[in-house]
Amino acid sequence: MYNYKKVVISGVNTYNLPTISWKEMKSLFIRLADGEKAVREELINCNLKLVLSVLKGFTNRGENMDDLFQIGCIGLMKAIDNFKLEHSVNFSTYAVPMILGEVKRYLRDNNYVHMSRSLKTTAQKIQSVRDNLLQKNQKEPTLTELAYEMGITPEEIVLAYNANMEPLSFFEPVFSDSTDPLHIIDLLKDVDNDDERWLETIALKEALEKLSPRERYILIARFFQGKTQMEVAQKVGISQAQISRIEKSALRFVRSYYNEQGSREEQRESHTSAGGEASKRG
Repeated sequence: MYNYKKVVISGVNTYNLPTISWKEMKSLFIRLADGEKAVREELINCNLKLVLSVLKGFTNRGENMDDLFQIGCIGLMKAIDNFKLEHSVNFSTYAVPMILGEVKRYLRDNNYVHMSRSLKTTAQKIQSVRDNLLQKNQKEPTLTELAYEMGITPEEIVLAYNANMEPLSFFEPVFSDSTDPLHIIDLLKDVDNDDERWLETIALKEALEKLSPRERYILIARFFQGKTQMEVAQKVGISQAQISRIEKSALRFVRSYYNEQGSREEQRESHTSAGGEASKRG
């Protein structure tokens, strides 16, 4: 982890970064508003510690801190250029979200894991539809409501939404006190030998095996390989509309198969439990 009191980032010795009082900062913003452009540089230098405070949340993600510092400085400069004393808030309160937003945009746009343009477009539409439904009904829309409003399957909603989420490092801290911090990886369990996961995997394999080869290929390509309907259509040699229909039909079958398997499992558990109770009574 970086020690910001000693480290040099992008040629800047963080140990010697200056700070000023809010009273002095207000005076500089007044001078900047009056046309003294030279004080902008002073405002930047005196607020670089804000950038460092934001970067502390990204130290365990394997990112180049020099790059993030420069991006954070861009966010700081935008905050300085747009800040008005009439906002009636401290500059740090205004600047930190802008710095954080700039860093997150950079990480999102330069992430090694890229999603297709169609998924990005779908995710943006989902957010817009969600906002409209939330405003209209004054409650969070369900997955089914979103799917109906957009004319796509719930699985497509989940796929696009998850693809648009910012990846987290396994070593992202979720809790920290005077002892060792608790990281995301510490909360993960081994699912390889989990009975429920194992049974679900068997049920999924069985359901896929009952599909036709074309249906099976389409589902695997769409939901396991992340291909778009257009990409699958080009590979299979049929239209995107046909892919959509086949996909919906196959998903309905898989869901139905899952429900049947779940009902059978519940019946078996019920019979087992009833048999056990009868033995006790006997």
